[in-house]
Amino acid sequence: MTTITTQRKKVSYFREVLNELKKVTWTSKAELIMSTKAVMIATFLFGLAIYGCDLAIHGVINGLGAVARMIFG
Repeated sequence: MTTITTQRKKVSYFREVLNELKKVTWTSKAELIMSTKAVMIATFLFGLAIYGCDLAIHGVINGLGAVARMIFG
């Protein structure tokens, strides 16, 4: 008895999933390509910005170390 109820629930679930997928508005291929390019460019630019900040912090720390060595020997 429970297997029949379980099977009906499964079938009902998948029917509901298919009905919801029919309501989805999918993006066009051109829109998807444009969004992908925008994400790739933004990722690259943020990566460059993080790299630049890392270099600046590294330079400051090395400079402070050099000053400390000059002062304290």
